Amino acid sequence: MSPRRLSLLVLALVCLIFHPSARGTDSRADRPNVLFLFADDQRADTIAAHGNPSIQTPNLDKLARSGVSFRRAYMQGGMQGATCVPSRAMLLSGQSLFRIDEKLMRDPSWPEAFRDSGYSTFVTGKWHNGDASISKCFQAARSMFTGGMTNPMQAPLRQLEGGVLGKPKTTDRHACEVFADEAIRFLNEPRTGPFLCYVPFDAPHDPHIVPNDFKTSYAPSSIPLPANFLPEHPFDNGEMKVRDEVLLSSPRTPDAVRAMLAEYYRYVSYLDLQVGRILDALAASPHAKNTIIVFSADSGVARGSHGLVGKQNLYEHSLRVPLIVSGPGIPQNVFTEALCYLFDVFPSLGGMCGVKGPATSEGLDFSAVLRDPSKLGRPHLQFAYKNVQRAVRDEQWKLIRYPEVNRTQLFDLNADPLETRDLSGDAAQAARIGVLSSLLPVVRQ
Repeated sequence: MSPRRLSLLVLALVCLIFHPSARGTDSRADRPNVLFLFADDQRADTIAAHGNPSIQTPNLDKLARSGVSFRRAYMQGGMQGATCVPSRAMLLSGQSLFRIDEKLMRDPSWPEAFRDSGYSTFVTGKWHNGDASISKCFQAARSMFTGGMTNPMQAPLRQLEGGVLGKPKTTDRHACEVFADEAIRFLNEPRTGPFLCYVPFDAPHDPHIVPNDFKTSYAPSSIPLPANFLPEHPFDNGEMKVRDEVLLSSPRTPDAVRAMLAEYYRYVSYLDLQVGRILDALAASPHAKNTIIVFSADSGVARGSHGLVGKQNLYEHSLRVPLIVSGPGIPQNVFTEALCYLFDVFPSLGGMCGVKGPATSEGLDFSAVLRDPSKLGRPHLQFAYKNVQRAVRDEQWKLIRYPEVNRTQLFDLNADPLETRDLSGDAAQAARIGVLSSLLPVVRQ
Protein backbone atom coordinates (compact mmCIF):
# COMPACT_ATOMS: atom_id res chain seq x y z
CA MET A 1 0.00 0.00 0.00
CA SER A 2 1.36 3.40 -0.95
CA PRO A 3 2.17 5.93 1.83
CA ARG A 4 -0.53 8.25 0.46
CA ARG A 5 -3.23 5.57 0.57
CA LEU A 6 -2.09 4.55 4.06
CA SER A 7 -2.35 8.16 5.24
CA LEU A 8 -5.89 8.48 3.82
CA LEU A 9 -6.93 5.25 5.51
CA VAL A 10 -5.58 6.42 8.88
CA LEU A 11 -7.35 9.78 8.48
CA ALA A 12 -10.62 8.02 7.68
CA LEU A 13 -10.29 5.83 10.76
CA VAL A 14 -9.57 8.83 12.99
CA CYS A 15 -12.61 10.65 11.62
CA LEU A 16 -14.78 7.61 12.23
CA ILE A 17 -13.57 7.19 15.79
CA PHE A 18 -14.01 10.83 16.77
CA HIS A 19 -17.11 11.58 14.73
CA PRO A 20 -20.05 12.37 17.06
CA SER A 21 -22.16 9.61 15.52
CA ALA A 22 -19.57 7.09 16.65
CA ARG A 23 -20.33 8.17 20.22
CA GLY A 24 -24.09 7.74 19.83
CA THR A 25 -24.76 11.36 18.82
CA ASP A 26 -26.64 12.29 15.68
CA SER A 27 -24.58 15.11 14.17
CA ARG A 28 -26.87 16.07 11.31
CA ALA A 29 -26.74 19.82 10.98
CA ASP A 30 -30.42 19.91 10.07
CA ARG A 31 -31.74 18.26 13.24
CA PRO A 32 -34.87 20.12 14.31
CA ASN A 33 -35.01 22.42 17.29
CA VAL A 34 -37.67 21.88 19.95
CA LEU A 35 -39.83 24.57 21.55
CA PHE A 36 -41.90 23.01 24.33
CA LEU A 37 -44.66 25.17 25.89
CA PHE A 38 -46.25 23.65 28.97
CA ALA A 39 -49.32 24.92 30.84
CA ASP A 40 -50.37 24.26 34.44
CA ASP A 41 -53.87 22.86 35.13
CA GLN A 42 -55.29 23.50 31.67
CA ARG A 43 -58.25 21.34 30.72
CA ALA A 44 -58.14 19.76 27.28
CA ASP A 45 -61.45 21.44 26.39
CA THR A 46 -60.23 25.03 26.85
CA ILE A 47 -59.05 25.67 23.29
CA ALA A 48 -61.50 27.17 20.82
CA ALA A 49 -60.12 25.22 17.87
CA HIS A 50 -60.69 22.01 19.82
CA GLY A 51 -64.40 22.67 20.08
CA ASN A 52 -65.00 25.27 22.80
CA PRO A 53 -66.90 28.25 21.36
CA SER A 54 -66.96 30.09 24.71
CA ILE A 55 -63.23 30.75 25.01
CA GLN A 56 -60.82 32.96 23.07
CA THR A 57 -57.50 31.28 22.25
CA PRO A 58 -56.44 32.68 18.85
CA ASN A 59 -52.77 31.70 19.14
CA LEU A 60 -53.41 28.14 20.28
CA ASP A 61 -56.01 27.91 17.51
CA LYS A 62 -53.39 28.93 14.98
CA LEU A 63 -50.96 26.39 16.40
CA ALA A 64 -53.61 23.67 16.22
CA ARG A 65 -54.23 24.49 12.56
CA SER A 66 -50.52 24.09 11.87
CA GLY A 67 -50.10 20.65 13.41
CA VAL A 68 -51.56 17.51 14.94
CA SER A 69 -53.87 17.70 17.96
CA PHE A 70 -54.22 14.68 20.23
CA ARG A 71 -57.75 14.12 21.52
CA ARG A 72 -56.64 11.39 23.92
CA ALA A 73 -53.41 12.48 25.60
CA TYR A 74 -53.23 11.93 29.37
CA MET A 75 -51.23 12.53 32.49
CA GLN A 76 -51.16 9.38 34.61
CA GLY A 77 -52.18 10.74 38.02
CA GLY A 78 -50.28 11.29 41.23
CA MET A 79 -49.41 9.96 44.64
CA GLN A 80 -49.94 13.37 46.21
CA GLY A 81 -52.41 16.24 45.93
CA ALA A 82 -49.99 18.46 43.99
CA THR A 83 -50.24 16.29 40.90
CA CYS A 84 -48.18 18.75 38.86
CA VAL A 85 -45.06 17.46 40.67
CA PRO A 86 -45.32 13.84 39.46
CA SER A 87 -46.71 14.94 36.10
CA ARG A 88 -43.69 17.11 35.33
CA ALA A 89 -41.34 14.43 36.60
CA MET A 90 -42.98 11.86 34.32
CA LEU A 91 -42.75 14.21 31.34
CA LEU A 92 -39.04 14.96 31.76
CA SER A 93 -37.91 11.47 32.78
CA GLY A 94 -40.06 9.45 30.38
CA GLN A 95 -40.99 7.27 33.36
CA SER A 96 -44.40 6.16 34.62
CA LEU A 97 -46.03 7.25 37.85
CA PHE A 98 -44.89 4.04 39.56
CA ARG A 99 -41.21 4.53 38.68
CA ILE A 100 -40.49 8.23 38.88
CA ASP A 101 -38.17 10.07 41.22
CA GLU A 102 -40.15 13.28 41.69
CA LYS A 103 -36.93 15.22 42.38
CA LEU A 104 -35.43 14.06 39.04
CA MET A 105 -32.07 13.25 40.66
CA ARG A 106 -31.94 9.45 40.58
CA ASP A 107 -31.94 8.83 36.82
CA PRO A 108 -30.92 10.71 33.67
CA SER A 109 -33.63 12.91 32.16
CA TRP A 110 -34.61 13.52 28.55
CA PRO A 111 -33.24 17.10 28.56
CA GLU A 112 -29.89 15.63 29.60
CA ALA A 113 -30.10 13.23 26.67
CA PHE A 114 -30.73 16.15 24.31
CA ARG A 115 -27.75 17.98 25.82
CA ASP A 116 -25.52 14.94 25.39
CA SER A 117 -26.64 14.71 21.78
CA GLY A 118 -25.41 18.22 21.02
CA TYR A 119 -28.48 20.32 21.81
CA SER A 120 -28.35 23.60 23.71
CA THR A 121 -30.92 23.20 26.49
CA PHE A 122 -32.77 26.06 28.19
CA VAL A 123 -35.64 26.38 30.68
CA THR A 124 -37.64 29.26 32.09
CA GLY A 125 -40.80 29.03 34.17
CA LYS A 126 -42.28 26.94 36.95
CA TRP A 127 -40.11 24.17 38.43
CA HIS A 128 -41.73 22.05 41.11
CA ASN A 129 -39.24 19.16 41.25
CA GLY A 130 -36.49 20.37 43.58
CA ASP A 131 -33.85 23.05 43.12
CA ALA A 132 -30.90 20.69 42.53
CA SER A 133 -32.38 19.06 39.44
CA ILE A 134 -32.59 22.29 37.44
CA SER A 135 -28.87 22.48 36.71
CA LYS A 136 -28.73 18.71 36.35
CA CYS A 137 -31.39 18.71 33.62
CA PHE A 138 -30.69 21.97 31.77
CA GLN A 139 -27.59 23.87 30.75
CA ALA A 140 -29.20 27.29 31.16
CA ALA A 141 -32.13 28.51 33.26
CA ARG A 142 -33.52 31.98 33.80
CA SER A 143 -36.39 33.42 35.84
CA MET A 144 -37.33 30.18 37.57
CA PHE A 145 -40.32 29.96 39.92
CA THR A 146 -39.48 27.07 42.22
CA GLY A 147 -42.71 26.87 44.20
CA GLY A 148 -46.14 25.37 43.71
CA MET A 149 -48.35 28.44 43.48
CA THR A 150 -48.09 32.17 44.05
CA ASN A 151 -49.56 35.52 43.07
CA PRO A 152 -48.09 35.72 39.55
CA MET A 153 -47.88 39.51 39.78
CA GLN A 154 -45.41 39.14 42.66
CA ALA A 155 -43.72 35.85 41.88
CA PRO A 156 -40.30 35.11 43.45
CA LEU A 157 -38.05 34.25 40.50
CA ARG A 158 -34.50 32.86 40.57
CA GLN A 159 -31.59 32.83 38.13
CA LEU A 160 -29.18 29.97 37.46
CA GLU A 161 -25.64 31.33 37.38
CA GLY A 162 -22.54 29.16 37.31
CA GLY A 163 -24.68 26.12 38.01
CA VAL A 164 -26.01 27.68 41.22
CA LEU A 165 -29.57 28.87 41.73
CA GLY A 166 -29.63 32.39 43.14
CA LYS A 167 -31.88 33.94 45.75
CA PRO A 168 -35.45 34.73 44.67
CA LYS A 169 -36.32 38.26 43.59
CA THR A 170 -39.91 39.40 43.27
CA THR A 171 -40.98 40.21 39.74
CA ASP A 172 -42.69 43.51 38.96
CA ARG A 173 -44.58 41.98 36.04
CA HIS A 174 -46.79 38.96 35.56
CA ALA A 175 -44.67 35.82 35.79
CA CYS A 176 -46.02 34.45 32.49
CA GLU A 177 -44.94 37.62 30.72
CA VAL A 178 -41.47 37.25 32.21
CA PHE A 179 -41.26 33.61 31.11
CA ALA A 180 -42.30 34.60 27.60
CA ASP A 181 -39.69 37.38 27.55
CA GLU A 182 -36.97 34.93 28.60
CA ALA A 183 -37.99 32.44 25.92
CA ILE A 184 -37.98 35.18 23.28
CA ARG A 185 -34.56 36.32 24.46
CA PHE A 186 -33.26 32.76 24.14
CA LEU A 187 -34.72 32.37 20.64
CA ASN A 188 -32.99 35.58 19.55
CA GLU A 189 -29.55 34.64 20.88
CA PRO A 190 -26.99 33.63 18.24
CA ARG A 191 -25.97 29.98 18.38
CA THR A 192 -24.79 27.09 16.28
CA GLY A 193 -26.43 23.70 16.53
CA PRO A 194 -29.95 22.73 17.57
CA PHE A 195 -31.73 23.72 20.78
CA LEU A 196 -34.36 22.55 23.25
CA CYS A 197 -36.29 25.44 24.78
CA TYR A 198 -38.67 24.33 27.56
CA VAL A 199 -41.17 26.88 28.92
CA PRO A 200 -43.28 25.47 31.78
CA PHE A 201 -45.78 28.19 32.68
CA ASP A 202 -47.60 28.43 36.01
CA ALA A 203 -50.87 29.38 34.29
CA PRO A 204 -53.80 28.85 34.39
CA HIS A 205 -53.27 27.36 37.90
CA ASP A 206 -55.07 29.32 40.59
CA PRO A 207 -54.96 32.01 41.80
CA HIS A 208 -56.48 33.20 38.51
CA ILE A 209 -54.76 36.59 38.41
CA VAL A 210 -53.98 38.55 35.25
CA PRO A 211 -52.91 42.19 34.77
CA ASN A 212 -55.76 44.65 35.20
CA ASP A 213 -55.23 46.06 31.71
CA PHE A 214 -55.64 42.69 29.98
CA LYS A 215 -58.60 43.37 27.73
CA THR A 216 -60.13 39.92 27.37
CA SER A 217 -62.72 39.11 30.01
CA TYR A 218 -65.74 36.84 30.38
CA ALA A 219 -69.10 37.57 31.97
CA PRO A 220 -69.95 34.64 34.25
CA SER A 221 -73.45 34.55 32.79
CA SER A 222 -71.94 33.87 29.35
CA ILE A 223 -70.08 30.76 30.52
CA PRO A 224 -72.05 27.53 30.20
CA LEU A 225 -71.82 25.11 33.08
CA PRO A 226 -69.92 21.90 32.34
CA ALA A 227 -72.36 19.40 30.86
CA ASN A 228 -71.39 17.03 33.68
CA PHE A 229 -71.87 19.66 36.43
CA LEU A 230 -73.10 18.36 39.77
CA PRO A 231 -73.58 20.25 43.04
CA GLU A 232 -71.78 17.44 44.87
CA HIS A 233 -69.87 14.30 44.00
CA PRO A 234 -72.21 11.32 44.54
CA PHE A 235 -69.88 9.62 47.06
CA ASP A 236 -66.64 10.13 48.98
CA ASN A 237 -63.85 9.43 46.47
CA GLY A 238 -61.18 9.40 49.17
CA GLU A 239 -59.99 12.98 48.59
CA MET A 240 -62.88 15.34 49.30
CA LYS A 241 -61.12 17.78 51.66
CA VAL A 242 -57.89 18.51 49.79
CA ARG A 243 -57.09 22.20 49.27
CA ASP A 244 -58.49 22.31 45.74
CA GLU A 245 -61.87 20.96 46.82
CA VAL A 246 -62.42 23.70 49.40
CA LEU A 247 -61.83 26.54 46.93
CA LEU A 248 -65.62 26.56 46.53
CA SER A 249 -68.14 25.74 49.23
CA SER A 250 -70.19 22.58 48.89
CA PRO A 251 -72.72 22.00 47.47
CA ARG A 252 -71.42 23.90 44.45
CA THR A 253 -73.80 26.47 43.03
CA PRO A 254 -74.11 27.27 39.32
CA ASP A 255 -73.27 30.92 39.96
CA ALA A 256 -70.11 30.10 41.91
CA VAL A 257 -68.89 27.65 39.26
CA ARG A 258 -69.62 30.12 36.43
CA ALA A 259 -67.71 32.86 38.28
CA MET A 260 -64.71 30.56 38.76
CA LEU A 261 -64.81 29.48 35.11
CA ALA A 262 -64.93 33.11 33.96
CA GLU A 263 -61.70 33.81 35.88
CA TYR A 264 -60.16 30.56 34.69
CA TYR A 265 -61.01 31.23 31.03
CA ARG A 266 -59.57 34.72 31.30
CA TYR A 267 -56.32 33.27 32.60
CA VAL A 268 -56.23 30.75 29.74
CA SER A 269 -56.66 33.64 27.31
CA TYR A 270 -53.83 35.55 28.98
CA LEU A 271 -51.62 32.50 28.67
CA ASP A 272 -52.61 32.28 25.02
CA LEU A 273 -51.35 35.85 24.55
CA GLN A 274 -47.92 34.91 25.95
CA VAL A 275 -47.80 31.77 23.82
CA GLY A 276 -48.53 33.97 20.80
CA ARG A 277 -45.66 36.30 21.63
CA ILE A 278 -43.23 33.36 21.72
CA LEU A 279 -44.59 31.88 18.50
CA ASP A 280 -44.31 35.26 16.76
CA ALA A 281 -40.67 35.54 17.88
CA LEU A 282 -39.97 32.05 16.56
CA ALA A 283 -41.65 32.88 13.25
CA ALA A 284 -39.40 35.94 12.87
CA SER A 285 -36.24 33.98 13.71
CA PRO A 286 -33.96 31.88 11.49
CA HIS A 287 -35.33 28.80 13.26
CA ALA A 288 -38.90 29.12 12.02
CA LYS A 289 -38.82 26.33 9.45
CA ASN A 290 -36.81 23.84 11.48
CA THR A 291 -38.46 23.82 14.90
CA ILE A 292 -40.87 21.33 16.38
CA ILE A 293 -43.40 23.11 18.60
CA VAL A 294 -45.19 21.27 21.39
CA PHE A 295 -47.99 22.65 23.53
CA SER A 296 -49.40 20.64 26.41
CA ALA A 297 -50.29 20.85 30.11
CA ASP A 298 -49.43 18.94 33.25
CA SER A 299 -53.06 18.10 34.08
CA GLY A 300 -56.65 19.08 33.63
CA VAL A 301 -58.93 20.17 36.46
CA ALA A 302 -62.59 19.68 37.41
CA ARG A 303 -63.95 23.21 37.90
CA GLY A 304 -67.48 22.01 38.68
CA SER A 305 -67.51 18.78 36.69
CA HIS A 306 -68.85 15.85 38.74
CA GLY A 307 -69.30 18.17 41.70
CA LEU A 308 -65.52 18.55 42.02
CA VAL A 309 -63.18 21.54 41.74
CA GLY A 310 -59.65 20.16 41.62
CA LYS A 311 -57.60 17.55 39.80
CA GLN A 312 -57.34 14.89 42.50
CA ASN A 313 -59.58 12.45 40.66
CA LEU A 314 -59.43 10.11 37.66
CA TYR A 315 -62.18 11.57 35.49
CA GLU A 316 -61.42 12.67 31.94
CA HIS A 317 -61.59 16.39 32.76
CA SER A 318 -58.69 16.05 35.19
CA LEU A 319 -56.52 13.46 33.43
CA ARG A 320 -56.86 14.44 29.79
CA VAL A 321 -54.56 17.23 28.62
CA PRO A 322 -54.22 19.30 25.46
CA LEU A 323 -51.39 18.14 23.22
CA ILE A 324 -50.52 19.88 19.95
CA VAL A 325 -47.39 19.10 17.94
CA SER A 326 -46.38 21.17 14.94
CA GLY A 327 -43.26 21.35 12.82
CA PRO A 328 -41.40 20.16 9.74
CA GLY A 329 -42.91 17.04 8.19
CA ILE A 330 -45.91 17.02 10.55
CA PRO A 331 -49.41 17.14 8.96
CA GLN A 332 -51.41 20.31 9.50
CA ASN A 333 -54.85 20.90 11.00
CA VAL A 334 -55.60 17.28 11.86
CA PHE A 335 -56.66 15.36 14.97
CA THR A 336 -55.55 11.95 16.14
CA GLU A 337 -57.37 9.52 18.42
CA ALA A 338 -54.15 7.73 19.42
CA LEU A 339 -53.95 6.98 23.13
CA CYS A 340 -50.78 8.30 24.77
CA TYR A 341 -49.30 9.46 28.05
CA LEU A 342 -47.45 12.72 28.59
CA PHE A 343 -44.34 10.67 29.30
CA ASP A 344 -44.46 9.45 25.69
CA VAL A 345 -43.86 12.97 24.36
CA PHE A 346 -40.10 13.27 24.89
CA PRO A 347 -39.37 9.77 23.55
CA SER A 348 -41.28 10.82 20.43
CA LEU A 349 -39.28 14.04 20.16
CA GLY A 350 -36.13 11.98 20.57
CA GLY A 351 -37.25 9.79 17.68
CA MET A 352 -37.72 12.85 15.47
CA CYS A 353 -34.49 14.54 16.56
CA GLY A 354 -32.10 11.61 16.50
CA VAL A 355 -31.67 11.67 20.29
CA LYS A 356 -31.22 8.40 22.13
CA GLY A 357 -33.02 8.59 25.45
CA PRO A 358 -32.06 7.36 28.92
CA ALA A 359 -32.12 3.61 29.44
CA THR A 360 -34.55 4.23 32.32
CA SER A 361 -37.16 5.89 30.08
CA GLU A 362 -40.39 3.89 29.73
CA GLY A 363 -42.24 6.13 27.27
CA LEU A 364 -43.13 5.04 23.75
CA ASP A 365 -42.11 6.83 20.57
CA PHE A 366 -45.33 7.89 18.80
CA SER A 367 -43.60 9.84 16.03
CA ALA A 368 -45.26 7.40 13.59
CA VAL A 369 -48.59 8.90 14.66
CA LEU A 370 -47.27 12.36 13.82
CA ARG A 371 -46.48 11.15 10.32
CA ASP A 372 -49.81 9.34 9.99
CA PRO A 373 -52.42 10.54 12.55
CA SER A 374 -54.70 7.58 11.71
CA LYS A 375 -52.29 5.18 13.43
CA LEU A 376 -53.20 3.75 16.80
CA GLY A 377 -51.39 4.56 20.02
CA ARG A 378 -51.25 2.51 23.20
CA PRO A 379 -53.92 -0.22 23.55
CA HIS A 380 -54.86 0.92 27.04
CA LEU A 381 -53.79 3.38 29.74
CA GLN A 382 -53.54 2.97 33.52
CA PHE A 383 -54.14 5.73 36.07
CA ALA A 384 -53.82 6.17 39.83
CA TYR A 385 -54.39 8.73 42.53
CA LYS A 386 -52.78 7.94 45.87
CA ASN A 387 -54.10 4.61 47.18
CA VAL A 388 -57.72 5.72 46.94
CA GLN A 389 -58.37 5.62 43.19
CA ARG A 390 -57.29 3.43 40.28
CA ALA A 391 -58.47 3.46 36.68
CA VAL A 392 -57.88 1.95 33.26
CA ARG A 393 -59.19 2.89 29.83
CA ASP A 394 -58.97 1.28 26.41
CA GLU A 395 -60.23 2.44 23.04
CA GLN A 396 -63.83 2.60 24.30
CA TRP A 397 -64.25 1.74 27.97
CA LYS A 398 -63.06 3.20 31.25
CA LEU A 399 -63.17 1.57 34.67
CA ILE A 400 -62.55 3.58 37.86
CA ARG A 401 -62.06 1.69 41.10
CA TYR A 402 -62.22 3.20 44.61
CA PRO A 403 -60.73 0.37 46.73
CA GLU A 404 -61.10 1.97 50.14
CA VAL A 405 -64.85 2.48 49.75
CA ASN A 406 -65.42 -0.56 47.51
CA ARG A 407 -66.96 1.43 44.65
CA THR A 408 -66.59 0.88 40.92
CA GLN A 409 -67.60 2.99 37.92
CA LEU A 410 -67.76 1.89 34.29
CA PHE A 411 -68.17 4.33 31.41
CA ASP A 412 -68.58 3.87 27.67
CA LEU A 413 -66.43 6.80 26.57
CA ASN A 414 -67.60 6.59 22.96
CA ALA A 415 -71.25 7.00 23.90
CA ASP A 416 -70.67 8.97 27.11
CA PRO A 417 -67.42 10.97 26.93
CA LEU A 418 -68.50 13.14 29.88
CA GLU A 419 -68.78 10.11 32.17
CA THR A 420 -72.32 10.72 33.32
CA ARG A 421 -73.79 7.21 33.00
CA ASP A 422 -72.19 4.63 35.28
CA LEU A 423 -72.78 1.15 33.80
CA SER A 424 -71.08 -0.84 36.56
CA GLY A 425 -74.44 -2.05 37.88
CA ASP A 426 -75.44 -3.56 34.55
CA ALA A 427 -75.17 -7.35 34.81
CA ALA A 428 -74.40 -7.52 31.10
CA GLN A 429 -71.12 -5.68 31.80
CA ALA A 430 -69.80 -8.14 34.39
CA ALA A 431 -67.35 -9.84 32.03
CA ARG A 432 -66.04 -6.50 30.76
CA ILE A 433 -65.56 -5.26 34.31
CA GLY A 434 -63.58 -8.40 35.06
CA VAL A 435 -61.28 -7.91 32.07
CA LEU A 436 -60.69 -4.23 32.81
CA SER A 437 -60.19 -4.93 36.53
CA SER A 438 -57.34 -7.27 35.63
CA LEU A 439 -55.61 -4.32 33.94
CA LEU A 440 -55.83 -1.97 36.93
CA PRO A 441 -52.50 -1.00 38.48
CA VAL A 442 -51.86 -2.65 41.84
CA VAL A 443 -52.62 -0.53 44.90
CA ARG A 444 -49.54 0.20 47.00
CA GLN A 445 -49.77 -0.65 50.70
